[in-house]
Amino acid sequence: MQEIILFILTFLLLYLLYQIVFITPLKSKKKKKKKEEKELLEIRYLKSRYPLDFKKIPENQILQLCAILSCLDMAITVTVVSFVESFLWEIVVGIVVLVLLIVSSYHLVYLFYKKKGMVKSWKTLTK
Repeated sequence: MQEIILFILTFLLLYLLYQIVFITPLKSKKKKKKKEEKELLEIRYLKSRYPLDFKKIPENQILQLCAILSCLDMAITVTVVSFVESFLWEIVVGIVVLVLLIVSSYHLVYLFYKKKGMVKSWKTLTK
């Protein structure tokens, strides 16, 4: 029961912080139209790894999806690490679990948008 409470509290706290620190400034930046465009590291990862057409994807949707996935990945990692006793093993298990969760969750995002047809066409990829 303690692990479930730890998971929920970690997720909620991280999500709140993520919204305040990352998402809100990005939304307000769009209104101000600054010269330098900043984007989330998660979105840069998706752009470099997968052929998604970000012109078709609503920006607010992808920002919220990245926020939820990142916080979920971190909350799962914290919960899994809480089962490990040794500090050194906590670090090793935490890094391995976090990397595996990030790679798999953003691959699922790609599959989700691929199913919705928001992938660049072959003509666009060859240009």
